[in-house]
Amino acid sequence: MNVQHFEKGIRYTDKELLFVARKLGKLATYCRTMKDASSSIRLEAERRQTEKDRDQVKVMITVTLPKKVLRAESRRADIVDAVDRCIEKMEPQIKRYKEKHSGRERARKMRKLRLSEAA
Repeated sequence: MNVQHFEKGIRYTDKELLFVARKLGKLATYCRTMKDASSSIRLEAERRQTEKDRDQVKVMITVTLPKKVLRAESRRADIVDAVDRCIEKMEPQIKRYKEKHSGRERARKMRKLRLSEAA
C-alpha cells in the first residue's frame, strides 16, 4: 500500500508525527483489500490564516481503493484534532466498503431471496 503525506505551512512535533502515523496505520488495518498494491492513502495538511482560530488547520484524507475513492476533510485548530476527526469520518466509509466488497452483503441478499422464495 502506498501512503503519501503532504504538508503546507505545518511543522509537526515528534509527538504529533507519531500520532498521525499511528492513526494512518490503524486506518490501513481495517480492510485487507487496502493492502493491495493499487490502494493508497493520501494525507494533506495545511495551515491557513483564517478569521476563526478554530479553522486554521485543514486536513484531507483520501483513500483510493479498487473501484472506490473515499475522502474526509476536517478543519480544526490543532493538527491532532483534525486528523482524529478525519479518521472518525473515514471509519464508517471503510466499513461500508468492506461489507459491500467482502461477500457478506451478497450472502445476506441471497439468504433474504431464499427466505422470500420459501414463503
